[in-house]
This record gives sequence, structure tokens and C-alpha cells, in this order.
Amino acid sequence: MLHEFERILIGPREMGLVDADAAGSGIDSFRLMQNAGEAVAALALARYPDSGRFVVLCGPGNNGGDGYVAAAAFARAGASLCIYGIGSEDLKGDAARARARVEAEVAPLSAYACRPGDVIIDAIFGAGLSRDVPQDVARIIADATKLRLPIVAADIPSGLDGETGEIRGAAFSATDTVTFMARKPGHLLLPGRELCGALHVFDIGIPKRLVMARAGKLWENGPGLFSDALAGPTAESHKYARGHVAVFSGGPTSSGAARLSATAALKAGAGAVTLVSPSEALAVNAAHLNAVMLREADSRAIRAMLGDHRVSAFVVGPGYGVSAALRELALSLLTKPTVLDADALTAFASEPKSLFEAIHAEGATVVMTPHEGEFGRLFPDLASASGSKVERARKAAARSGAVIVYKGSDTVIAAPDGRAAINTNAPADLATAGSGDVLAGITAAMLAHAAPAFEAACAAVWIHGRSGQVAGGGLTAETLVDVIPQAFPEMV
Repeated sequence: MLHEFERILIGPREMGLVDADAAGSGIDSFRLMQNAGEAVAALALARYPDSGRFVVLCGPGNNGGDGYVAAAAFARAGASLCIYGIGSEDLKGDAARARARVEAEVAPLSAYACRPGDVIIDAIFGAGLSRDVPQDVARIIADATKLRLPIVAADIPSGLDGETGEIRGAAFSATDTVTFMARKPGHLLLPGRELCGALHVFDIGIPKRLVMARAGKLWENGPGLFSDALAGPTAESHKYARGHVAVFSGGPTSSGAARLSATAALKAGAGAVTLVSPSEALAVNAAHLNAVMLREADSRAIRAMLGDHRVSAFVVGPGYGVSAALRELALSLLTKPTVLDADALTAFASEPKSLFEAIHAEGATVVMTPHEGEFGRLFPDLASASGSKVERARKAAARSGAVIVYKGSDTVIAAPDGRAAINTNAPADLATAGSGDVLAGITAAMLAHAAPAFEAACAAVWIHGRSGQVAGGGLTAETLVDVIPQAFPEMV
């Protein structure tokens, strides 16, 4: 599996360990700070060559040190410059050394009053912030927002938690964010992603091997995570070699969701798709489908599919209706790769442990695709817990034994072994009825291709997001299905 260095995400705590490892290996830590601060200044000078003045706001730690280095670079460039700081007389280590090299006056941060024409260099707090910003910082944030001032953030906009993407009281909305070596989860998780502006990653001279050694199993989702696991059709392929997906339909007035899943699976490359319908829904499903096969749902048919090696994966839940019968059906399917979506998740809300125990006992290949509400019903303690969406998804995956697709504009895919990915390519237009049913069908198609569950889920989420981009504004679930073949990455 290809994991591109550029897609690695590393938390603030781990990045601190990387910095310590670099210093311990003999790398000059002040040189790294100089590289960081000068990168911030270079980008700001390039982006705003006609700035009225650069206002550098420096905090009490190493992020502030980056700001002082940037201020010195502005002074050398002859730019109009003002510097404001917190605790500038109490700085230690490299940050104190950076402050000592600045000849200009450093005024208290509380004295800064925003004015039109300012370009703010935000070097107050870095990605490790875990408390609400002070009142003076919140005031400056509010004033800068009101005046719509350009803001270049060092590492992450002050006020954002680099681990969770959450706002700590108030946060700058940056036009540009300059971070170093690798992105943090908070750069991609919402609302952080929307506040970072254009995100620039600079190599400041830490060997990549040191970053890799501390990085966890977290990446931005993309083809590098899943392309090696997906096998496309060959000249010798027949329909069953490309996988056979069976989707279970609800009754005649609620069968549309299952049809969306079935057609999405077909468009996503499954060689054969069967819609398994109650007898009363067969006619309505037949009226809407051509290439998708139909089969009446009864116990004999289900036993036959479970024993048929040509049936590769199941989808159950979309439009099915919450019932004890659905719980029994879902549990019976776990001998083959299964996507549990929508009603199949809600059906276990009162007894999720029975599902999780069955998955673990069977060693089943299961992908669950909950949105926020469904996640809360299955994992109420996790949904209400503090911490990042990534951590909640990881804990849910470990508990359930399934790959969790925790849906949203910042969908997180998590595996029971701790691997996780944050998806970033989904447009807001995907928040439409039936979109999740389409995702369930794509996921089943990936499982039918014999992809492992984590890679299948990553592929499906990415292709789903890319389909939304291709379909464009005003998309519907039907138009989303139509463009799935155009959304595959070129390498697949």
C-alpha cells in the first residue's frame, strides 16, 4: 500500500516529539525556527507586496519565536512593521534568542488596534492550544474579522486546536496558513479546515524519517491509500469475477434507497448486482431497473446467496425499515463482506452489543456508515465525549470490530487496528437525500472487488466525494450515480 509522505497527518504532541528527536540528533533547533519564521515572512511578502504594514503578533512560546524570526525578515526587507507580543520578557530558549535578534520595539499585544491595510502575521498560539484564548486575543480576532484583514498564520490560526480542529473560544480565519513538515488533524477536521485558508506545508529541514517514526496511522484520504488494493477488469474478466453485490430492499413505498445503492454498486464496477426484494416490492423495483437483477427475499433465497461463492458482498439498511427482522437479517449476512447503513444501524440502537459481539465472533468484514445521529445511537458515550472526530471513530471501530465511515463534510474512515483517514474532497452539495445510499453501494462494489475493508471504505468515500465534484451544483442522488465512472482516479 502506498502512503505518500505528503498525506501523513501528525498530531501536535507527536510533532513536539519530532522536534525533540531532531534536536537530540544534533540538528540545530534554532536553525529550524529560523527556517520556519523565514518561510512565513517569505510567503507573506510574496502574497502582499503592497501591504500598508505587517503586524506580527507573537505568543509566549516557540510559535511566538517563529513570529520574531518573521519580524526580523520583514525588517531586513524594508517592510513597514509593527510587533506585538505576549510575555516577551519571559521567553525562554530559542524563542528568547529569536526575540533578542529583533531590534524593533515590541509592544504589548493588548495595545494592538486593528486598522485597514494591516496584514496580520499570526504567531500567537500553535497547534497545541488546548484552552480558550485570552480576552485580548479574542478581541483582536473579532476586530480583524470585522475589518476582513488578511491573516497569515504560523502553523495554525490561533484559537484552533490542532488535534481536533475545534475553536478554543475564538479563532482567526486565515487567508493563508504556513505549517511545517506535515499537516495536523486540525487543519483538515471541521471547523478548522474552513479557517486555515490556503494551506502551505514547508520543509524546514527535519529529516522525513524522524517525522515518519513519530507519525501515527492517520492520513488524508486519497488514491495513495487504496489504489493498490483495487483490481480493475481485465480482458479475461467475466461479471462474477468482478464481484456480485446483493442489496436488500424495503417495501414498495421505501424501495428507492436500495435501488440507489444497487445502481451505484453497478456503476462503481461490480460485475453483477441483485436487488433482493419482498414480494410486494418486486413490481415497483422491476419498473425502475434494467441491468440490476431481482430476487424475491425469503429465507431460502438468503441461504442460497450465503452459500453461493459468486455473491461477494451485501448491502443492508437503506430504506429497509427498522425492525427485529432487520436485526436478524443483518446478523445472518456476516459470513460475507457486508455494508451496514441507515436502518441497519438504527435497528441495533437498543442493543449494539449484540451486533459488535457477532462481528468479533465471526471475524466478519463489515463497513458501517453512520452519520452523526446514527453514530450517537450506536455509540452514545463516544458521541458525547470530548476529543477529536478521529479518536471517536477509532474507538468505535475497535469496539465494534467494523470499519467505521463516520460521515460528514469531514468524513473519517477508521479501522479496528487504529488506521484512520480524513476525507477532504466532498463538496457541500453531497448533503442531499440519497447521497448516503449511493455511498453504501460504492462501498459494496469495492468490497466485491476483494479489497480489504479499510481500503474499500477509503476508496468509496473518495470516489463518492469526487463524484460530487463532477456532478456539480444542484446534484441529486440520481445524477451522482450517473457520474461515478468518471470519478475513479486514473491509477485505478
